[in-house]
Amino acid sequence: MKKLINDVDTLLDESLSGFAKAHADIIQLSSQPHFVRRLQAKTSGKVVLISGGGSGHEPLHTGFVGLGMLDAACPGQIFTSPTPDQMLAAAQALENDAGVLFIVKNYAGDVMSFEIAAEMLDYPNATVLVSDDVSLDKNHSTGRRGVAGTLIVEKMLGAAAENGADLAFCKSLGDRINQHTASMGVALTSCTVPALGKPTFHLDDNQIEMGVGIHGEHGRETVGLMVATDIVERLLITITDGLQLKPGQQVLLHVNGFGATPLMELYLIYDLASQFLQKLGLSIVRSLVGNYTTSLDMAGCSLTLTIVDDELIRLWDAPVHTASLRWGC
Repeated sequence: MKKLINDVDTLLDESLSGFAKAHADIIQLSSQPHFVRRLQAKTSGKVVLISGGGSGHEPLHTGFVGLGMLDAACPGQIFTSPTPDQMLAAAQALENDAGVLFIVKNYAGDVMSFEIAAEMLDYPNATVLVSDDVSLDKNHSTGRRGVAGTLIVEKMLGAAAENGADLAFCKSLGDRINQHTASMGVALTSCTVPALGKPTFHLDDNQIEMGVGIHGEHGRETVGLMVATDIVERLLITITDGLQLKPGQQVLLHVNGFGATPLMELYLIYDLASQFLQKLGLSIVRSLVGNYTTSLDMAGCSLTLTIVDDELIRLWDAPVHTASLRWGC
C-alpha cells in the first residue's frame, strides 16, 4: 500500500488541520470533539444545517461548509460514523433560536449517532434522512443508502435556510428533494482503507461492480467489463425506473467520481448520459460533474438524477461559497 501519510492513527487529524489552514477564510476547525463550522457570527433566525459521516468521502461533507450550504460538518474516522458528542457540540455552538436540521445519510451508524444527539438537544430540531441509492430495493431491511444525492439535498436546503426558511419548511423541503433524487454507482476497482492496507474487495481486470455504495462494500452484482455506453444505460435504466420519470420532466444530472476516475472519463459519461436521457424526452436543466462524494481511491462513478421545478432550480442556482462548491458570490 502506497499512501501519502505519516501514520494511520494521525491521518484524520493532520488532514483536518491542513483543510482548516487552506480554507481559513471560510471555515474553522473545532477540536475535542472535531467538527468544521462556518467562520462567521451567528445569524439570528437562521436554521442551522449540520451533516457529517465517516471520512474518506471528501469533499463530502467538510468541503460543503460555508455560505449557502452547511453550517457545520462532523467527520468520523475513515468509513466510521461520527460520535453523538460531535453533533451535539456543533449544534450547541451554532444554534441561534431557529432550530437545528440534521442531514443524515442512511447508514445505521450515522442514523444512530444523529438520533442520540437529537435526543440530547434542548433546541428544536429535525432530521432529513437521505436515501437516494436505487441499487437497493426500497423495501430493503435497512432502507436505501444515502450517497451522492446528499450533495443535492445539502445545497438546496442550504439556500432555503440562507433565505430564512423555518425549520418545518426545511424539513419538508429536504424530504421532498430526497424523494425526487436517485443515484446508482459502478466501481472499476475497490478502494484501500489505510488501516486495512489492502483493497476491500477484489475485481479481476475484466470485471466491474454494479450498484456499489461509498464505503468500499460490494455492490449488487459483479459483471463483466463493458463499454461505457452500456454501463451508463444500465445505471440510468435503474435510476429512471426508480424515479418513474416521464417525458417532458426537468432534471438535474450529477456525474460523480469516486476518487480515482479522471475528469476526461467523467465528462464522457456525462455525454452518454445526456444522450440517453434526451431519447427519453427528459430535459437536463442543471449539471454537476466531478469528484464530490468519493470512496478514497476507488475508480468508478455514480449517476444522480433529481427531478426539479422552478423552486428547486432557484435553490440550486442560489449563491454558495464553500471549499468545494462555489458560484454566484
